Amino acid sequence: MNGNEILRIVDAIHRDKAIDADVVFEGIEQAILSAARKHFSEEEQLEVRIDRETGEPSLICDGRALEADLLGDLLGRISAQTAKQVMIQKIREAERDALYDEYLDLRSQLISGQVTRVDRGTVIVKLDKIEAILPRSEQIRKENFRTGDRLRAIVLDVRKAGSRVRVILSRTHPDFVRRLFEVEIPEVNDRVIEVRSIAREAGNRSKVAVSCSDTTIDCVGACVGVRGARIRGIVEELAGERIDIVRWNDSLSVLVPNALQPAEVEDVILCPMLGKVIVLVRDDQLSLAIGKFGQNVRLASKLVGWDINVMTQVELDAKLDKSIEAFCVIPEVTPELAESLVSQGFFSFDDLSVIEPDQLMEISGLSEEDCGRIVDYADEESARLEAEEKFQAEQRKLAGNQAESAPAAAPAATPAESNDAG
Repeated sequence: MNGNEILRIVDAIHRDKAIDADVVFEGIEQAILSAARKHFSEEEQLEVRIDRETGEPSLICDGRALEADLLGDLLGRISAQTAKQVMIQKIREAERDALYDEYLDLRSQLISGQVTRVDRGTVIVKLDKIEAILPRSEQIRKENFRTGDRLRAIVLDVRKAGSRVRVILSRTHPDFVRRLFEVEIPEVNDRVIEVRSIAREAGNRSKVAVSCSDTTIDCVGACVGVRGARIRGIVEELAGERIDIVRWNDSLSVLVPNALQPAEVEDVILCPMLGKVIVLVRDDQLSLAIGKFGQNVRLASKLVGWDINVMTQVELDAKLDKSIEAFCVIPEVTPELAESLVSQGFFSFDDLSVIEPDQLMEISGLSEEDCGRIVDYADEESARLEAEEKFQAEQRKLAGNQAESAPAAAPAATPAESNDAG
């Protein structure tokens, strides 16, 4: 194997397999080294170098380069099969690494492919250079795919699995909705309209908050399109999933009511220490704000990044009175301090148990020692109430099981039977 032959091999592999030439050179060096070790003792230090310009190989043994004639004779006796196996392994590793890097760059990006088969709910998708998998857990509920179907998804994860690359797709991730907005709505793709936040329960409902740098453009209307033409394409791709488009605002007092649409909000109370928001609504808006199975308020909380508690004014007043009464039992807590804590959103012992002592010192003006005792008391009381609630739940469950397993009561005797018995 002379320099010209090595250069031809490197060039052919580089062009056909799209593998970097240096990687091929390193593979050939490793192949020569692996085969040459069989002709030298284990104590001898061997190194193989190939000139990148001429392709001429050199073998260095214990720091001394072998003469050209000796190297040529050695290369002639090297096992071609051994060198071939090492080369094939190196090429496969290089191909795997190139595929891995290529699809790693596509992570969270939209990609399309064709379904080749469905195995126990897992969909195998043929992409340009590789087969990817769409697990059942990453499919929209009630979706069914057949061989030959075209589908779109985002690249969720890319992993190396031995000599292969494993690409995982997803249609349930919020980024799938984001990429569909970029495809279907030109203003989003051009970054005129920005998707600020997405909260999603795949297959059911999503909330998408958008904003626009151009005040002359209605960002919500642009996303919906004329008679809903733009959003309709996204909804169809998501198998009928409902999408609420919300106008983003940096002020939580404005953003939270937007996120809870279509419910009408009367007031928003921020509780920064606990990272939660209390939203007041009228009685007739309560169920609408919470949504079916709590979905509307749950998605709104994810969208704004704060916990949202929805209640009426009557419920809030009752909770305030109950919390103040409970906190006044704690040593060192005066009615004034209890009212101050409640005004900050601390409604339960569980809330109070997570307050930082320095924050409590700032609110109360008490010493660090007194604040520590208050937090410890709240922590113990919270644990006690939790254990009590758990015990009561177990008792209710046990009573229910006993009622189900109890034998049916004997039917009452008829008048005729009673006379016979007499």
